[in-house]
Amino acid sequence: MLTLYSFGPAANSLKPLLALYEKGLEFTPRFVDPKRFEHHEDWFKQINPRGQVPALDHDGHIITESTVICEYLEDAFPEAPALRPADPVAIAEMRVWTKWVDEYFCWCVSTIGWERMIGPSARQLSDAEFEDKVARIPVAEQRTKWRNARAGFPREVIDEEMRKIRLSIARLEARLAESPWLAGDDYTLADICNFAIANGMQFGFPEVVNAEATPHLLGWIDRINARPAAQAMFARSKSEMPAREPATV
Repeated sequence: MLTLYSFGPAANSLKPLLALYEKGLEFTPRFVDPKRFEHHEDWFKQINPRGQVPALDHDGHIITESTVICEYLEDAFPEAPALRPADPVAIAEMRVWTKWVDEYFCWCVSTIGWERMIGPSARQLSDAEFEDKVARIPVAEQRTKWRNARAGFPREVIDEEMRKIRLSIARLEARLAESPWLAGDDYTLADICNFAIANGMQFGFPEVVNAEATPHLLGWIDRINARPAAQAMFARSKSEMPAREPATV
């Protein structure tokens, strides 16, 4: 029995969601509402003490970290459609891309997201409300990030993160000019994990991702969005993903 706790089909939560749909696995989606800070509530911290999503419950075993969950699904369900190549060289290439998105691409996009979306929300809270929310965050680095977002990231930090975004987009565009998928001819976890971050950047970062500058990247985004699994995933909106009630945990 599989249960996935997530913020829905975006960013890191999208990775295991799309992998589950692509593999055709039956699972129960549990939407954790970030606007209500549900991931910092005691009931959720019983599931993941770090208070972070996504988290996969497989027969009582909790698996965390988005890319690790994706790899776990490959190991636990080898009979389902594969999202990992069979060839060791291709597997290594896939993992280069999943490691890169986790350690580089995701972080620069995330910082801009925190500046644009989390910061304004945090500033709407009173000092007392904000301190109450921050006190329930179990990870010290996340508490610091909340404080930085509320204060506003320094201009030099934003400029540096935008430089990294431009570099990341250029790398993706160059690779996708060579092959239809990031790890070669086959659609793999490399594509799913990078799509989770790149999808929608044509709207959020149109000066960087657009038809003139990044035609191959846009084509790749469109191909993934057109896949039946992706369409099925997005069709099940966040509002259709019931929150886990604390009393049932």
